[in-house]
Amino acid sequence: MDEKILFVDDEENILHAYKLALRKQYQLTTANSAAAALEMIESDGPFAVIVSDMKMPGMDGIEFLRIASERAPDTVRVMLTGFAELQTAVEAVNSGNIFRFLTKPCPAEEIAVTLESCLAQYRLVTSEKVLLEDTLNGSIKVLTEILSLVNPATFGRAQRIKEISQHIAVKLRLQEMWQFEIAAMLSQIGCITLSQSTLEKIYAGRELDEDEKTMLEKQPEVGRHLIEHIPRLESVAKMVENQSKRYVDYGDPVPIEKMSTEDLGAQILRVAIDFDRHATGGSTTEMAIQALQMHRKNYNMDLVKTLTDMDDGFSEMSIKQILVRDLKLDMVVNEDVKACNGLLLVIKGQVVTRPVMERLRQYSEGSVGVEEPICVMVHKYAEENQPVSV
Repeated sequence: MDEKILFVDDEENILHAYKLALRKQYQLTTANSAAAALEMIESDGPFAVIVSDMKMPGMDGIEFLRIASERAPDTVRVMLTGFAELQTAVEAVNSGNIFRFLTKPCPAEEIAVTLESCLAQYRLVTSEKVLLEDTLNGSIKVLTEILSLVNPATFGRAQRIKEISQHIAVKLRLQEMWQFEIAAMLSQIGCITLSQSTLEKIYAGRELDEDEKTMLEKQPEVGRHLIEHIPRLESVAKMVENQSKRYVDYGDPVPIEKMSTEDLGAQILRVAIDFDRHATGGSTTEMAIQALQMHRKNYNMDLVKTLTDMDDGFSEMSIKQILVRDLKLDMVVNEDVKACNGLLLVIKGQVVTRPVMERLRQYSEGSVGVEEPICVMVHKYAEENQPVSV
């Protein structure tokens, strides 16, 4: 009985009757108006099922369920009304994506049967969604961890861009967050075509020659080609392709809630990538935001504003100098780590994962060796609870 069900009706006696008849079987919440119900969806959701009366003052059931379907697309919706005209039912189903349509008075037994069907539908939709997200995220994680071994500098940058993009998406309470996260994780995958020397110049902020600039400009297109044939990642591929597109090039400003997923994702990447560039160059969060605000044609300022409380990265972390054998998961590398022959192994800002630890240990125990000690940052709250590396 973990799934919550919301009943909406302007008649308190009907809501009381629902509670009395169904409270032992289901976790019920009630609202006596559409406005109150919309607030509950935001504050107390998610709800597995919403059962709404058709005729209510202020906002009728059709309009309410239409808005509810936008704010909580996975929720299963049921219309309950005393008006049994066919046209009303058709309009409700078409405009509100109604799963069931019941007429009043409706016996508790019939409502219970309907609720069971609704809960089954909700579990099907959410389980498929979780499977999709977990499978894709797991697959992408494998790809990016391989990238961390082949090109640690690019992987480190992608990790930071992901954290910034997540921050923006959470602040905006965006749906389908997995798409924005995967786009961030894969935003730099086109850099595999760039030489190590070019990448080092990029991350050090040094001037590129004309050929290097041309290759860098093609990086988003290369990324799209690598991603677009993966099932369900078509939108992600477009985000990656347009990550360098300026805000002004989208035409007239469009509110965030009305943007396409592809355009919003690309604009988030543009903000996150350049915010990271300033932050890793030594700027504080405030300084990085000011730098973006100086170029308003390049960035969506509504997205930039969400970064005002972005952690500078050091407030809750302590800095330590340790040996490779003392590395633990989730530490953050605070200086580039190089092999004794000068090869870059891990870039500053990279989170220590098992593949990273394994890479460093192989070099440390092999003939090449690693320049030690390594400077790392550790979350203070985790110092006593870090998992031991194996």
